[in-house]
Amino acid sequence: MTTSNQLFVVDHDACFGCGACIALCPTNALSLIDLLAEVEQEACTYCNHCIPSCPVFALEIIEVDA
Repeated sequence: MTTSNQLFVVDHDACFGCGACIALCPTNALSLIDLLAEVEQEACTYCNHCIPSCPVFALEIIEVDA
């Protein structure tokens, strides 16, 4: 279920592909592609489980204008 006013963002300049976030995603919305975390927005429930696991703070959920 996608929430139209939120967006999951990965800072690809900071991400180094450790994969810590991927193991914590309950909907398997995250994957590693070319050693960078990528999110499938349609699968993300914005639960925030993965964000604290990132050692370089490369993950965030932002509010966007609908």
